[in-house]
Amino acid sequence: MLDHLVNKQIHPVLEFLARQLVAWRIRPDQLTLVGFIVGMLSLPLLAMQHYVFALVVLLVNRVCDGMDGALARVTTSSDRGGYLDITLDFIFYGCFVLGFALANPAANSLMASVLLVSFLGTASSFLAYAIMVEKHQLATYRLPGKSFYYMGRGVEGTETVLMFVLFCLFPSCFPVLAAIFSGLCFLTTISRIVFAYKTLKAVGA
Repeated sequence: MLDHLVNKQIHPVLEFLARQLVAWRIRPDQLTLVGFIVGMLSLPLLAMQHYVFALVVLLVNRVCDGMDGALARVTTSSDRGGYLDITLDFIFYGCFVLGFALANPAANSLMASVLLVSFLGTASSFLAYAIMVEKHQLATYRLPGKSFYYMGRGVEGTETVLMFVLFCLFPSCFPVLAAIFSGLCFLTTISRIVFAYKTLKAVGA
């Protein structure tokens, strides 16, 4: 929902920085892997309740995530890079939530589990749609700079990062925040399913 607004503001800055990285011969896939490795440090940090350090790690991970895409745009993007980026992002998101469950199992485990299920809904609903769009060559749905067909409806990356930041700033409120975010994710999933079904039906798929 907010991604297109945020991207308009940060893409020029990221692409400027990416051009500086070209001179250092840094490749997009390298940034993706570095960001993922750094991001995975959040799991033990959260489990040990080092929320400020986990927040720093989260921000570094997200900067790397933005930079790898910008670097791909100013050099050469690849499907394998897009695949790696998407896959590692979802692993990171899941582990970040798991970290809060480990930090306080009695208080957080239930809502962490619900949130992870809601993530399955948002992920599967747009990835399944991306496959159908590719299969039926609905090229008008492809967004510039994306390695896949992106369904921008409801909760997206920006909202997820903002919520993760709130988790770190107010860890005692995790159950409530996770419940709210889960609800938004489930609504997003329903919206995407309805949209995808109607769209595919309209083209006779």
